[in-house]
Amino acid sequence: MSRIGKKPVAIPSGVTANVDGQLVSVKGGKGQLSFVAPEDVTVALGADGVTVTPRSETKRARAMWGMTRSMVNNLVVGVSKGFERKLEITGVGYKAAVSGKNLQLSLGYSHDVTFPIPEGITITAPKPTEVAIAGIDKRQVGQIASEIRALRPPEPYKGKGVKYAGEFIFRKEGKKK
Repeated sequence: MSRIGKKPVAIPSGVTANVDGQLVSVKGGKGQLSFVAPEDVTVALGADGVTVTPRSETKRARAMWGMTRSMVNNLVVGVSKGFERKLEITGVGYKAAVSGKNLQLSLGYSHDVTFPIPEGITITAPKPTEVAIAGIDKRQVGQIASEIRALRPPEPYKGKGVKYAGEFIFRKEGKKK
């Protein structure tokens, strides 16, 4: 029995949800998102919110039950509050700046890295060593943060590179004489 799937997704005020077969669409103050649920689950809109139930007791149906409920919850949170991911840049001369629709990154290469900002995502650089990525789609915000981090992942000896805020970097000891 899925502990996550059992709970209905509450719809806050200012957010409207619509269920049309397997298509769940949510509209709120920040925008509109939709999700097509897998055929293994049934999605229904009730008085207490959106409920998800499995159609059978197969292993796949039980897995899709919790996943679908989490996806619908992410839609509701996204259109009401939005999602944000913060990155920290560590290293001498490593910095970030937003110019127009691009993120300019100096990451120790012989050239600056230009990262185009996609539609629906806002990227800000409050400090030269911080990057904040915000948007309504949790998957897209996480994907963009992952792509920026992959440009120069943190290395284990000095910790230089781009890391998530609060991420622990396992440090190694350098070579000894």
